[in-house]
Amino acid sequence: MQRLITTNDRLASVCAELAQEPYITIDTEFIREKTYYPVLCLVQLAGVDHEVAIDPLAEGIDLAPLFDLLRNPNVLKVFHACKQDIEIFYQLMGEVPSPLYDTQVAAMVCGFGEQIGYEALVNTLVGETLDKGSRYTDWEQRPLTQRQIDYAIADVTHLRRVYDALSTRIESQNRGSWIAEEMAVMQAAESYIVTPMRCGASSNIKTARRFI
Repeated sequence: MQRLITTNDRLASVCAELAQEPYITIDTEFIREKTYYPVLCLVQLAGVDHEVAIDPLAEGIDLAPLFDLLRNPNVLKVFHACKQDIEIFYQLMGEVPSPLYDTQVAAMVCGFGEQIGYEALVNTLVGETLDKGSRYTDWEQRPLTQRQIDYAIADVTHLRRVYDALSTRIESQNRGSWIAEEMAVMQAAESYIVTPMRCGASSNIKTARRFI
């Protein structure tokens, strides 16, 4: 199955399938060096049995089915260190994806520290080492290679297993209310309003996060 989505028909079909899932894992690739606001270059999604990447730069692509999925109240959206991803979606769709789940916050609740890196979390909970071969990719450049696509999608397939492990721990520790409180704060729209001053101050943070 072609895992890079570049057409509206395929995007609508995949989003309709993912809308039946209890949760999806999400990651993005973007650049911020040239503009005040980030340019979304790739969106990776995984459900229980699906994993794909959406090319927002594909000619004629309409992201409306993706935005409908992100608004769907019946599907939990799982990110890791989600603030910058949510800022981008907030700018594009005018609202915060809901409901949210941030595995960095969940890891903190489970005692992994306040800002554990994604790579360390995958290694600890999943026992996998992330492929570092494409981390310097210029995600705006086309065409993407199959290795780049696979590298990007691996983030959300690993995140699926990280979420399962963390949610199991939180349930066993009866700390679900802690997560709910934190997520309610993170879903406040005012947290994601980006000004040029804020954007300049936080440029390249997404890239830096990948080196943790």
